[in-house]
Amino acid sequence: MPSWDLMLAFLAATAVFAFMPGPAMIYTSAQTLARGRRAGFMAALGIHLGGYLHVAAAALGLAAVFRYVPDAYAALKLAGAAYLIWLGLNVLRRKLEVQDLPQAQSKTARRAFLESAVVEVLNPKTALFFVAFLPQFVDPAAALSVTAQFLILGTIVNFAFSSADIICVLLAASILGRLRRGGTAGRWAKIAGGSLLVGLGVRLALMRD
Repeated sequence: MPSWDLMLAFLAATAVFAFMPGPAMIYTSAQTLARGRRAGFMAALGIHLGGYLHVAAAALGLAAVFRYVPDAYAALKLAGAAYLIWLGLNVLRRKLEVQDLPQAQSKTARRAFLESAVVEVLNPKTALFFVAFLPQFVDPAAALSVTAQFLILGTIVNFAFSSADIICVLLAASILGRLRRGGTAGRWAKIAGGSLLVGLGVRLALMRD
């Protein structure tokens, strides 16, 4: 493994990136507002597990393809953005009783998990982040192979990012709880969640790299 000095630098940089506001935080918050706290946690889990695909790709060098085939990167980015917009529109179109607010239903939570895993897999920016960030802290002279170091460091990064997502879920769930106690119509939570998903998809589609 890298030296202790390098590891400390890695952990510090990981913490900065993990808790910097980003799309994953917005996404998990949106899922929580639209579907409830359990769905938010399952969304965070889906993103977490999907992240391991990008960690493995970086370890195997597959993510580097995006550097040399821009069309592949653009196509995957647009596919992910379109999927986010579709999810948001579905949330906005869903019928909701006036007194209803998102509940922790198992079907809804499972759906949030599957959708989130797909969103993460279709996010080429995650792949590029790992392939750009991790090599800075890999020591080719270490006893462990470079591939093993990639996998270990990538796992640490993935857990750090997921911890930030969980905090966002808890904060969004707190807001949702206040809406319930105040008797505010559930449509506001649905509108907020759906609008965040659509806005995130549009932002990713229009973002210049």
